[in-house]
Amino acid sequence: MTKTLMLLRHAKSSWKDQSLSDFDRPLKKKGRKAAKFIARMMAHNQILPEAFLSSPAKRARETTEIVTKHAGFKASPQFLDSLYMGEPMDYIAALRELPDEVDRVLVVGHNPGLEALLNLVDGKSDALSTATLAVLDLQLNHWRDFDTTTVGEVRNFWDPEEMDLEEIEEMMAKEKKDNDKKDKKDKKDKKKDKKEKKDKKDKK
Repeated sequence: MTKTLMLLRHAKSSWKDQSLSDFDRPLKKKGRKAAKFIARMMAHNQILPEAFLSSPAKRARETTEIVTKHAGFKASPQFLDSLYMGEPMDYIAALRELPDEVDRVLVVGHNPGLEALLNLVDGKSDALSTATLAVLDLQLNHWRDFDTTTVGEVRNFWDPEEMDLEEIEEMMAKEKKDNDKKDKKDKKDKKKDKKEKKDKKDKK
């Protein structure tokens, strides 16, 4: 049995207003766009969490709100003070509190702690740029057993900074259109088959 852990670094934030504290910095336009893109990628690939943990910092909260809206999550986010600039053990402690019926969880946090957690779990030096999402399959049966020895393998890794967002958006839109067209044809064929069966039955 495995658990799925999704680690999402908050999207790019704005430094425009120098009077704001680090905690209160909002997302910039580019960050909102990247967060929306990641949400669509998650929805398109049907990777939807059953639990959602986030830092309460404004840039993380706004990332969470955008992802929730555009991916259509049903899970209500939990905002945990310990995840604001948290270290790997702070994330692990929060994850250990999850009930076992939860198989997939999304965590929105900050570097360096979030990146350090990823590297600890998958044993590699992965860089988490802003709005980057890493999806890991954990060798874990119970969340309460999650610790520094837990091993995971990265299944998906999406970094908006390294991707052509417009091209991928077009590709996803085309794929959705093709799927909708196929579904429409399947429904039409089923309706036709049903009618033919009924006609045969009536002739008898």
